[in-house]
Amino acid sequence: MEQTKVPRTGEELNSSSLLAYLKKEVKDLPEGDLVITQFQAGHSNLTYLLQIGDYEAVLRRPPMGPVAKRAHDMARESTVMATLAPHLSIIPRPLHFCSDPSIIGAPFFLMERKQGIVLDTEFPSDLEPTKELGHTISTQMVDRLVDLHAIDYKKTKLVDFTRPEGFLERQVHGWIKRYHQAKTDDHKGLEELTAYLAESIPASKDTTVIHYDYKLNNAMFSKDGQQMVGLFDWEMTTVGDPLCDVGVALSYWIESNDPDLLKRGFGKPPVTVNEGFLTRRDWVSEYAKKSGREVENIEYYLTFAYFKLAVIAQQIYYRYHKGQTNDKRFQHFNHTVQALILHGRHTASTKL
Repeated sequence: MEQTKVPRTGEELNSSSLLAYLKKEVKDLPEGDLVITQFQAGHSNLTYLLQIGDYEAVLRRPPMGPVAKRAHDMARESTVMATLAPHLSIIPRPLHFCSDPSIIGAPFFLMERKQGIVLDTEFPSDLEPTKELGHTISTQMVDRLVDLHAIDYKKTKLVDFTRPEGFLERQVHGWIKRYHQAKTDDHKGLEELTAYLAESIPASKDTTVIHYDYKLNNAMFSKDGQQMVGLFDWEMTTVGDPLCDVGVALSYWIESNDPDLLKRGFGKPPVTVNEGFLTRRDWVSEYAKKSGREVENIEYYLTFAYFKLAVIAQQIYYRYHKGQTNDKRFQHFNHTVQALILHGRHTASTKL
């Protein structure tokens, strides 16, 4: 969440309506034109930088077009962030929520802008990717997830709108249902994978706050890469089995010797393929040591995370297939879905 460009075609905001709204709702807003640019990362909700003079805020809204019921809930996401931000400084503070869809076509919220770099598929030109830096970034990712899982959710508002009991079982069956709701193609290995997931659900041993989309390009680092300074995309955050969070993190943590279809499923390989970054096995070991938590059955959680990724890619491809988005990044996501299903089947039968 650092580089912004002119909004993509079809994803522009109504600047005059938005400016009039901001003038009414934002205290001490400076005079001047509203400049809107779009953060280019992300495949789901849309994020924009708003600038008026020295005023800056980040606006987050659902994707254009029809959205699934209960998905892309801006009110929930902003509430989660407001609830957890006092406990973890890397969470951006929400500034304002707007429930009126007439302003820009959907509910949205504003949050503070964090300053730093987001590492995705390459390093900034002024940051040398050394082994030491790779190790530092890796351990920062582990440490901040341990911090998040250490928050006592029972002392937060999350107890009012989460259901930790039976979380994993609901998730597994819910994601299988989501796949079928967004199905466009027949995918090899799908029936075997979903049968394994439904029949092999382990008993959860702990319950914590989970981010549930914890990955490197949802994090922001200081310009020297030494400290995580921001963590974004809290749409899926809830209370549940912390190993689900670990599984998700590992599913995005690509290694240099992974199959090409996995490395390039969502585009270019992430920087985690560079020397110095922890392997998935070492990532899990660090998490277990620092959290004091047992990580048995982690292969199941990783397999489920790969399936979740496949479903997310399928939902995105469904929107593209139905003409609900013109974003060309999504035109080959059906191949990504197939690759993730096959890799999930492989993971289910091997040790990490």
